Amino acid sequence: MSYDSLRVAVVEHDVSWADPGDNILAVADTLNRVDRRADLVVLPELFSTGFVTDVTQAHDLAEPSDGKTMDALHRWAKFFGFAIAGSMLVKEDGNLYNRGFIVEPSGDHTFYDKRHLFTIGGEGRVYTRGEREIPVVRFRGWDIAIAICYDLRFPTWLLNRGCRYDLLVLPANWPDSRIYAWRQLLIARAIENVAYVAGCNRQGSDDAGNYPGESLIIDFKGNIISQPSNRPNIRYATLQKAPLLTFREKFPVWKDFD
Repeated sequence: MSYDSLRVAVVEHDVSWADPGDNILAVADTLNRVDRRADLVVLPELFSTGFVTDVTQAHDLAEPSDGKTMDALHRWAKFFGFAIAGSMLVKEDGNLYNRGFIVEPSGDHTFYDKRHLFTIGGEGRVYTRGEREIPVVRFRGWDIAIAICYDLRFPTWLLNRGCRYDLLVLPANWPDSRIYAWRQLLIARAIENVAYVAGCNRQGSDDAGNYPGESLIIDFKGNIISQPSNRPNIRYATLQKAPLLTFREKFPVWKDFD
């Protein structure tokens, strides 16, 4: 089946600090209110725990990649019929990872461990950085890549060589003190990579700061195309494949990447 369009929703979940049970219940309730026509739903970074940087607490909260959080994601994707992207706190071989995921309704899933850890906020003291490049998932005719929050500041890491991806999703915990940078960097990544970008930022607050949401879905020319819904924490956009391919052919800047 050919999919010329992709309906994307970003959910600005207000994360309950260090409370996976509460977060899973809250996200399940929100997903029940997402438009069933959605193909892909993006959740914030570390959606089930918050941005925990205390070593002991992080180890206590971390799960294996096939734990309760992943079980919930698989159930949701299958039940609602859309893919779900975001990140979660994972323990593997004694190490902690900020692990991104894309879970498909079919049961397939893809992981990505955050490469650029936010050392200013203590993430580098607790988590192990990922060593593999951002993955690209083929879903409903679209090539979808995932990176996480601070990765956004590193354009070489996200460079879309050979037009590997059509859409880059970025779950985040980005505070209001740097929200101007968030907006400009998302737009820049879309323009330079000739790709759609969907940045999902959490709402609410924790000890590290306040989070205003300000999630954006941006087209390949840098235009903000996300629209609010009747739910204050859900935004939507419908991505179109034909204009993207036409523009890439007409303006093949990607052929001149270093």
